[in-house]
Amino acid sequence: MHVLYLTAEQWPTFRADLTTLFGKYLPRFGITCDLLTEQDVNTDNAADWPAGRAILCKVPQNRAGQYIFKFLHQCKVLITANYAQYQAVQVRDMTLIALVAIVMCKFKKIPFYYWLSYPQSEGQIERAKARGASAGMRYWFPLLQGNIGKFLLYKIILPNTDHVFVQSQNMLEMLALQGVNPQRMTPVPMGVDLESALQKPIPAENPLLIGKRVLVYLGTLDRVRKIEILFDMLCIVLEHVPNTLLVLAGDTEDEEHRTWLKNQAEKIGVSQHVLWTGWLPMAEAWRYVAAAEIGLSPIPRGYLLDMSSPTKAVEYMALGIPVVMNDNPDQVFVAQESGAAKCTPLDAKHFATAVLSLFNDDSLKQIMHEKGIAYVNKVRGYQQIAASLNNTYRQSISMLS
Repeated sequence: MHVLYLTAEQWPTFRADLTTLFGKYLPRFGITCDLLTEQDVNTDNAADWPAGRAILCKVPQNRAGQYIFKFLHQCKVLITANYAQYQAVQVRDMTLIALVAIVMCKFKKIPFYYWLSYPQSEGQIERAKARGASAGMRYWFPLLQGNIGKFLLYKIILPNTDHVFVQSQNMLEMLALQGVNPQRMTPVPMGVDLESALQKPIPAENPLLIGKRVLVYLGTLDRVRKIEILFDMLCIVLEHVPNTLLVLAGDTEDEEHRTWLKNQAEKIGVSQHVLWTGWLPMAEAWRYVAAAEIGLSPIPRGYLLDMSSPTKAVEYMALGIPVVMNDNPDQVFVAQESGAAKCTPLDAKHFATAVLSLFNDDSLKQIMHEKGIAYVNKVRGYQQIAASLNNTYRQSISMLS
């Protein structure tokens, strides 16, 4: 099975559900794809796409130009492609080009699939409202784009899609409330590349870790994540375990927010107990996880993030450390299924209580260590996810042929 895959991400990308699932594991089941997108503007020579061809275009630096160039590039390929080589077309997180793809698929009589990793249109509307009308075009453009995209997605694209792949079971249920047939949807949660994880990364040797009880947070520090809650948590934990160190293995592109976070840590007196690594290659970030005693996975509640399938919790489990997480729907499910996490409301006091209870219970940490590894190997490894996705594709193709 060979698919023409149009994606919102540039290539190369850090998204594991693209690079690992489609680039590494699905080809083992005979499912390959040509990747149709833009080349990373910061990369002179884009890396090869291992699952087929990377059909890339170079886009200008300005945001409007990027949208236009990429749309025209994808339109050209959709119109001129040799469809005899493809068994399906799949679009990820892009509404306007999905309309063109639907028309071409109907004309060529091949299946069209839509991959919804995040409710992008609702996200654009929320960002616009947060900025307010005083932001000018930074308010009006995403507001207009979001409302148009939302209309196209629910009224035209999803009703004309042969199968919809969503990020989580909760997203499936939310889309079903919008009228999408749940029988035509499949949740594909985030997973872990166990072949990389099982290489047992050597713990990071940063001298700042010596003699510390290490907590680790792996991921983005964007405003929506409310990382400042972890500083308040740390303040409570330090009263009982003064040699605690919080490692933030990630960053944000919002320089203003990064500065604000560092000021917050300074303001409440925990800055000397926080290690900021910035963005790291995954192998290096996992070394900090391997050096930690507990992994933290705060995912603020809300319509948008409640649809997500957080990766960091299952990465912690794969690397053998217990997790303190909050009640995001997918995380609740993972905690209940695995027995390898403490799940609490997202506030400093509850997180601190969970951390301290694990600090004081080595036997529980060992049990969670074993259960977490077993769970990810059975359910959330990309080999298992690819096998399940392969079956869904094959069944869909057979039903439509």
